[in-house]
Amino acid sequence: MVAGKFCPVLTAEPASAPSATPPGTARRLAWLDAIRGIGALAVLLEHMLYRFLPGLRPYWFNLGIYGVLVFFLVSGYIIPASLEHRGDVRSFWIGRLFRLYPLYLLVIAVVLALTPLIPLRRAVTPDLATAAAHVTMLVDVVGAAGVADTMWTLSYEMVFYLLVTALFVLGAHRRSGRWAVVFAVLAPVVGAVLAAPVLARGPAAFIALAAFAAGLACVLTGSGRLRAAGALVLGGLAVTLVLLGGRTPWLGPAILAVMFTGTVLYRWERGGPGGRGGLRAVAAVAVALFVVPFVAVEAGWWAYPRVWITTVLLAGATFALGMALRRRAVPRVLVWLGVISYSVYLLHHPLLKLFLVLFGDPRERPVAVQAWLALGFLAVVLLASWLTYRLVELPMQRLGRRLAGSRPAGT
Repeated sequence: MVAGKFCPVLTAEPASAPSATPPGTARRLAWLDAIRGIGALAVLLEHMLYRFLPGLRPYWFNLGIYGVLVFFLVSGYIIPASLEHRGDVRSFWIGRLFRLYPLYLLVIAVVLALTPLIPLRRAVTPDLATAAAHVTMLVDVVGAAGVADTMWTLSYEMVFYLLVTALFVLGAHRRSGRWAVVFAVLAPVVGAVLAAPVLARGPAAFIALAAFAAGLACVLTGSGRLRAAGALVLGGLAVTLVLLGGRTPWLGPAILAVMFTGTVLYRWERGGPGGRGGLRAVAAVAVALFVVPFVAVEAGWWAYPRVWITTVLLAGATFALGMALRRRAVPRVLVWLGVISYSVYLLHHPLLKLFLVLFGDPRERPVAVQAWLALGFLAVVLLASWLTYRLVELPMQRLGRRLAGSRPAGT
């Protein structure tokens, strides 16, 4: 385990939400929510089983990394499609910002408010560089740590958004298979060369904030050469940070390879430009990712060959099964879990820490008591997540769509 890296997130708009897609789209995309629901449950169990019923925690694969890969496959499938469907980077980014930041800022405020009771993580350095890293969400790729344990994956969501935006503006977004293979090959190369990030946390955080703001401003408000220059800044920032700034250097390119694989599958499914040869690209990505644990100079137990390869295969099989069954009825409970998955992801770990402070370590109780406490904790997390989805996420998404000046678009 490396710096708590076992918990995923997906922040694409809920595919099945009636207010988020045109008529008929919700039913077609409900399978994505179901997969997200499975990923959310995997994340929750990864942290719960460590404290509740630890004997049930699997070690032949990693639940959290499995969730990471499942979530990012879904994100790669739907995010570029959403941008291309809108055809407007401005409305895309307004939607993303109102999707990501309201709950993110609320959780940061809650965690900071609880510091007298629950101290900040030891990995968090309370200074301006850490604050700058949180402003952009690029915490993990500038060598910082999120105030909530699970925030590290948001860095790779944001990197992917920056890279997809740059490719879209520059007209190179259709070559998804090529980008998937490139980043997959870079993962073992970077893993064999680097054991730690090259970029220093402080300068990286401030430079990233400046480049993020300037590049995005040029893309959203400029035109012609200015817009292209902004796209180059965003793309260069994304690639530089993911290769040189990540706290586990090889993991960044591996995640981008997985996300672009999701895009490849989207294009392959529809048979459009960029879809030809999609399955060959997927196979090449898998082979390159299987090589990583054999050459990486820095990896935790979750990246041992047997564990890593099994986890990758299970994540791929889950997504493939979802695609194969996409035209069938989807269990409503999985769809519901997928819809509230962002809240589940950000809330469950702070709630777990609060539970431990209030009730002590469940592992010191009899197994039957542990089971009841686990069910109670699960109920609290799901209830709190449903409330924050209804009261925070959904209203902010609607506001973002109004500000973008366009009706919501699906894939």
